[in-house]
Amino acid sequence: MAPRPYHETTSKRVVSGGEKSIANATNPADGDSACAQNMKLRVILITAIGSRVKAKGWTQAEAARLLGVTQPRVSDLLRHEVGVFGLDTLINMAAAAGLNVEMRVSDAV
Repeated sequence: MAPRPYHETTSKRVVSGGEKSIANATNPADGDSACAQNMKLRVILITAIGSRVKAKGWTQAEAARLLGVTQPRVSDLLRHEVGVFGLDTLINMAAAAGLNVEMRVSDAV
């Protein structure tokens, strides 16, 4: 099942559109490099956490309790509402879901 569309509101524009937007976020062609990298990491985390929730068959209420968030936040997660989550929150949610998060830092090219 394809992810539902998400919307990220910025001062400049609204980004919308499900899989295509996720693909663009994970391979940004333009825009601020730091912002694009942040978006890419958030998309990766949201996708992994959402996959875990679905694989475990958790209801949104169960997932909320296990992840330490509210049910509406789980709904946002499952709809790929990237713009409403920060990296800290997503890393905490991933850990609560039993996922191991690793980060690699390298010199910019």
